[in-house]
Amino acid sequence: MKIVSACLAGINCNYEGTSKPNSYVTELVKTGQAIPVCPEQLGGLPTPRTPAERLDDKVITKDGRDVTEAFKRGAQEVLNLAQLINCDEAILKARSPSCGCGEIYDGSFSGKLVKGYGVLAELLMQNGIKVKTELEL
Repeated sequence: MKIVSACLAGINCNYEGTSKPNSYVTELVKTGQAIPVCPEQLGGLPTPRTPAERLDDKVITKDGRDVTEAFKRGAQEVLNLAQLINCDEAILKARSPSCGCGEIYDGSFSGKLVKGYGVLAELLMQNGIKVKTELEL
């Protein structure tokens, strides 16, 4: 069983209130091989919401608010679910401050990418769950 970013499954939950559907991910959900999750929503953030980027160990919105705790709460909820279903792999949204794997936006809101991991991706990997993005499918 896999965990997938809900926005990749076609659920309108990203910061803009839209989705970024990926046909492979959508098919996994339709056939019962994956469960869609949105860590930002599970952490209590609204949809739509102000864009956020990871800056060192914090997640900051474009208007300067620190939303790190909400991102951590959501990541922990996803980990709890992943452990309940014996998840061995996650397919997450590339470059996201929650889900990015290998590269994320640098926190300047300029579109610049840096090496790094989103809050959820990092937590899942620390707990032995393989993580990749839709760009690796």
